[in-house]
Amino acid sequence: MAMVTGNALLGKALQRQGVDTLFFIMGGPINDALLAAMGQGIRGIDVRHEQAAAMMAQAYARVRARPGVCFGASGPGTINLTTGLANALIDCAPVVAFGGASPLHSFGTGAFQEIDQLALMKPVTKHADRVLDTARIPQMVDEAFRRAMSGKPGPVYLDLPGDVLYRQVDEDKVYWPEPAGAMPLSRPRADAQMVERVIEGLAKAKRPLILSGSGVIWSQADQALQRFVEQTGIAFYTTPQGRGVIAEDHPLNFPQGRSTAFKEADFVLVVGTRLNFVFSHGKPPRFSAQARFARIDVDPTEVQTCQRTDLPLVGDARAVLEQLITAAQGRVHASLYAPWREQLQAIELAKGPAAEAKLATDAQPIHPLRLCKEVRDWISRDAILCVDGQEILNFARQTIPSFHAGHRLNSGPFGTMGVGLPFGVGAKAARPDKQVVVLHGDGSFGLNAMELDTAVRHRLPLLVIISLNGGWTADPDRIKPGRDLGYTRFDLMAQALGCYGEQVERAEDIGPALARAARAVENGQVAVVNVVTDWQARASTAAFTSFST
Repeated sequence: MAMVTGNALLGKALQRQGVDTLFFIMGGPINDALLAAMGQGIRGIDVRHEQAAAMMAQAYARVRARPGVCFGASGPGTINLTTGLANALIDCAPVVAFGGASPLHSFGTGAFQEIDQLALMKPVTKHADRVLDTARIPQMVDEAFRRAMSGKPGPVYLDLPGDVLYRQVDEDKVYWPEPAGAMPLSRPRADAQMVERVIEGLAKAKRPLILSGSGVIWSQADQALQRFVEQTGIAFYTTPQGRGVIAEDHPLNFPQGRSTAFKEADFVLVVGTRLNFVFSHGKPPRFSAQARFARIDVDPTEVQTCQRTDLPLVGDARAVLEQLITAAQGRVHASLYAPWREQLQAIELAKGPAAEAKLATDAQPIHPLRLCKEVRDWISRDAILCVDGQEILNFARQTIPSFHAGHRLNSGPFGTMGVGLPFGVGAKAARPDKQVVVLHGDGSFGLNAMELDTAVRHRLPLLVIISLNGGWTADPDRIKPGRDLGYTRFDLMAQALGCYGEQVERAEDIGPALARAARAVENGQVAVVNVVTDWQARASTAAFTSFST
């Protein structure tokens, strides 16, 4: 009879799930569990704040299309995970989080760092549970990974009391389920009659468009979406999180015509995204009151509870798109919408030169649009771009395209500040062969700036570009409380942490500075380019609230 601890079972269970990387800060009672996992060949990346660990796990998940893993020590360490997990929940990103906890036998006695972590985690995760039986650790780990990826993806939390982790059990009596990753992804199909009604609606439409989101990424439906777009000749637009599922220089993408497309579309096919504030909930005046909406979503509550869902298609995005591709043959084709595409193309041709001219400004201080242009013209086509901030986030959204699924990361609909650098570190850990660029506002950078140290220590060379406008958001009228942060020399801070660092104050110097930083990255060094930008430059975007930041 071989006896084994819960720590050893956890390490082996993670290895069986195919985990190769986890993000954490050391502490009781998880230290031996971490050692057990690393003993199974799993890479441990220790961070400087647990919220960054959860954010790194989310970025890892987005880039690899599989769950990311993070750990927190008991009490404050686990509570620090909650911001990142809440962001993953709203973003529908699969993260499996583990939190050490005070021993079961001392619950309710005021033990060291005792707090009801399970109660805290339930509102910010898709599912939260506590391990009570050491022998069930492999089973509950497997369930956590299944829940994270099933249906609408999201974060799952497991509470690990210290006495459960250190208790010994007979290994021969432990049940080891078939790992979740070994099972094929469930691909439910939509009702055939509803598919037929959608095709009938598209055949009658004059001005259809497609709105897609990150559900396309999780269901690995990017190729199916492109086939459907090209087969039908329907213009497409994406959410910020779903960018790159089709390359944005595709001839059926008309970014300058977005506003007109939304207002005048008579049939909207929504694929793998919510109709939330990003799309003004599909309501007028952003969209026509006469437009019909069809929605593909794996979650029936998403399609059934939205007032603007006329034709619900409940199922996996890839499976349903394949149903539509088959049903559309000979019935829905590009010639039906030629005048509509010509209208959008005319807008693109009319507005494009003026928009490009704005990017080329030599204004002093540097306009953020010029910074975005320099980044756009320099960045690799398959780079992973992480954007975080207020003004720079909106300017980058308008100017820097994406060409690969899962290669564009930002805070998503929850709007969490501080995700940029952790996302960059997580993305580089997930795809060390890819160029990873973080475009940061100076305010948001400060929230997790010490993760530069994490990137340096773990040899994760990435490039961080900071738009330094001296504070939170733009404030041309100087009225916002707590707006000013000063013009911090983040490049010097970076140098002190072992990074390459450079400050730029003139537009013509941005390109050469990026080139020098890129060479440093190629040589294995983390690089920071600190660019002084105009504090009055205010980005325009759709109004999400009656107030603004």
